[in-house]
Amino acid sequence: MTHTDRAAPATALEHLHSLADIEQAAHGLLPAPVRDFVAGGAGSELTLAANRRAFEATRIVPRALRDVSGCDPATTLLGLPAAMPVAVAPIGYHALVHPDGEPATARAAKEAGIPFTVATLSSRTIEDVAALAGTTWFQLYWLRDRATTFDLVRRAEDAGCAAVMLTVDVPWMGRRLRDVRNGFALPEDVVAANLTTGTASAAHRASAGASAVARHTAAAFDPSLSWPDLEELRRRTRLPLIVKGVLDPADAARAAACGADAVVVSNHGGRQLDGVVPALEALPEVRAALPAACEVLLDSGVRGGVDILKALALGARGVLVGRPLLWGLAVAGTDGVRRTLDLLAAEFRDALGLAGCTDPSAATLLRTRRASDGGPSPW
Repeated sequence: MTHTDRAAPATALEHLHSLADIEQAAHGLLPAPVRDFVAGGAGSELTLAANRRAFEATRIVPRALRDVSGCDPATTLLGLPAAMPVAVAPIGYHALVHPDGEPATARAAKEAGIPFTVATLSSRTIEDVAALAGTTWFQLYWLRDRATTFDLVRRAEDAGCAAVMLTVDVPWMGRRLRDVRNGFALPEDVVAANLTTGTASAAHRASAGASAVARHTAAAFDPSLSWPDLEELRRRTRLPLIVKGVLDPADAARAAACGADAVVVSNHGGRQLDGVVPALEALPEVRAALPAACEVLLDSGVRGGVDILKALALGARGVLVGRPLLWGLAVAGTDGVRRTLDLLAAEFRDALGLAGCTDPSAATLLRTRRASDGGPSPW
């Protein structure tokens, strides 16, 4: 079984008042191996924890005597309107936590007025998801089968996707010990729908002391991905290009020079190399290294509306949110994702106005301090 047969009734969602409440509810519904697959990080999960500590250590200095009676959280992301500076992060295999899978999440994202990113390892096809979503981005892994790689890009274009997001921090999957200990493998009713292997893939062949999903990605992903490949992708697609998984300012600057329209400062939610810099700490230097026209998004550790405000204050145009939406999906399908996004929107608008900001652009002018030393942020 991939997910619980129970789901919280819609009325119970009224009693979930934060993203943490929703996560707790999901943990009580999901089988332990699936819960671990979503929640876990690489190695000792140092980076997983550090992402949250970075947000917790960042303090906003609010402004006073600002008229916020017309506070509006809306913005644009890659030139298209978004009801708040948030997009759904690319996450594989939504059907692991709920049978409705990506279509349920995409419908809620459309209702919320934010972009949805359909992943290469989605459990529903690009075409099926894009038909239900509003603004849709496609996340691309660089595959050993180059023909399939570029066919995915073509399919994304034909399906009406508004951007291609190349993930660059996964030459192979990080060593995620929860999955190793669980001998995690995909059940037969969950597949990588955009690929052709179906249930014959290595991701479905369980073995003790190993992650079948990691074995599958090691066989499918091309670890030779490098700058010439990024340049080729730029030549091959007319869509805006997002490069996800950047932490070093020099890499960000080179991505922009290769034609990237945006970069995502991300450590893959602590799921790749353990012990790396938290994405929030890397954000200001990356922003400073890029031309103004290149947008900067932040991914890894966002768990509430105040976190969005902090990311904007440190230089992000917007954030990607991942795990919290899967928890909402697990709790109540589309209704659960809708509740998660409603809470996130309410928290962000509250944070924005209480900080003295009339809109997201004003948040970029806020000062921050670090709780660790009480002095001005060095970021």
